[in-house]
Amino acid sequence: MNIQNNGEGKLPDQLSSYWLKSTNLPSFPQIKQDLNVDVAIIGGGITGITTAYLLVKEGYQVTVIEASTILNGTTGHTTAKVTAQHGLIYDELIQHFGEEKARLYYEANKEAAEQIAEIIKLHGIDCDYKTEDAYVYTNSNDYVQNLKKEYEAYKRLGIKGDFVDSIPLDLGNIKGAVVMKNQAQFHPLQYLSELVDFIKDSGGEIYEQSVATHMDIEDKPIVHLKNGAKITAQHVISATHFPFHDNRGYFARLHPERSYVVAAKPEKSFSGGMYINAEKPTRSIRSVKVEGEEILLFSGDGHKTGQGEPEKEHYESLEKFAKEEFGAKEILYRWSAQDLVTEDKLPFIGCNNADDKRVLVATGYRKWGMTTSMVAAQLMKDILIGKENRYEEIFSPSRFTADPGIKTIVKQNMNVAANLISGKFERPDKEMKDIKEGEGAVVSIKGGRAGAYKTMDGQLYVVDTTCTHMGCEVNWNSADQTWDCPCHGSRFSIEGDVIEGPAERPLKKIDPNSIDYTTS
Repeated sequence: MNIQNNGEGKLPDQLSSYWLKSTNLPSFPQIKQDLNVDVAIIGGGITGITTAYLLVKEGYQVTVIEASTILNGTTGHTTAKVTAQHGLIYDELIQHFGEEKARLYYEANKEAAEQIAEIIKLHGIDCDYKTEDAYVYTNSNDYVQNLKKEYEAYKRLGIKGDFVDSIPLDLGNIKGAVVMKNQAQFHPLQYLSELVDFIKDSGGEIYEQSVATHMDIEDKPIVHLKNGAKITAQHVISATHFPFHDNRGYFARLHPERSYVVAAKPEKSFSGGMYINAEKPTRSIRSVKVEGEEILLFSGDGHKTGQGEPEKEHYESLEKFAKEEFGAKEILYRWSAQDLVTEDKLPFIGCNNADDKRVLVATGYRKWGMTTSMVAAQLMKDILIGKENRYEEIFSPSRFTADPGIKTIVKQNMNVAANLISGKFERPDKEMKDIKEGEGAVVSIKGGRAGAYKTMDGQLYVVDTTCTHMGCEVNWNSADQTWDCPCHGSRFSIEGDVIEGPAERPLKKIDPNSIDYTTS
């Protein structure tokens, strides 16, 4: 589960990420004093840590602040494929942006993957780095033509790949696949923990449980923290999901999606490679060594945050796939993550306002954060040191492309409006007396809407379900035991504390002792 925004949320015990369970990460203090630094990086995920690593090598005085604990958000809940194969994307990029920009997107991610490999070699990092071919496959005749178009795009862009009629795995009646050669996978936290050590040893500072609330931009940016401390910096980099300083309406230009992972030991042998299907629901597969045994990660079943079927059904769907296709008998780990998608599917990386180097942002990775984080770190470093970077224009947050941008913005905001309205008029069919131990649900209290969760020992938590960001009504996430907003993806704990932005304030708490819920 993704904890990104303010560090107050808690993970349910039954969910765990293998990456986090198998890595001993250092802990860092909360920032309590005012600081004056060259660069303040907000967000201690892969983008923030990688950017800090590159900047301390350039001699910058860098401070990273993380709202919860470092690498515990999407970075700690990824599938960790180091690849430029981001689904069926290149034919689409050519159609919307032309061949030149599509090639730049590929080359940026290819170079990023190579740079990760170089860092691993330079520092001798033991992180289970392994070269693998990456496949996009289909079991449906309806997608064969899409795959062939993607292969044609590979040829036009000079991507080393092929169209094949079969794949190394036995996954039913395969109709075809495109393969991108010589991609990679690794253990992301074992890799990043070495970068964290390098940052510390080079004089960089890292703080945890330090929540940035807002920023004043005068001659220099001043970041204000929840506990009253301030950071004055020459440059501020927002490496969170929704940029914490949103003066460009990012909440209307991005939409959040959740996806799920289960780790299981297969009965069938695994022949190597990394796989993702072309159709929906998504099924992504890669291997990982756990205590010397080969375990498979099955991921996918993505959906817009706070919308769709009960979240626990997505885990069940992946578990069913693992059992039917690979004979998996035991689920060892399961976790979920959240990521943001831009209107044109290209990330926002660079100056928040054109040519103003005081504030930079990196967001909208569309679930492909391993290489994109390195693209972002390298690009933002080059901007700060004044080095030309040929990828700056295509990733600029200031860009606006009418096709497909405006169509997607209109569609997304219609979706937000629909959820806002439907939530306000929804009449819950449950009452407080109906809530069982271990269950959460939207309930009716004297004609109003509230959210209730009862622990296994009978303790009751009740919150106002109105999201504190823009007033949409949150829904219960049965898998992660959170309250999720269907409009912009804010997420709250059972107690109402913010787990994920853009919301900054907790849900209003309702004292259950003040409610006669047996008659409400």
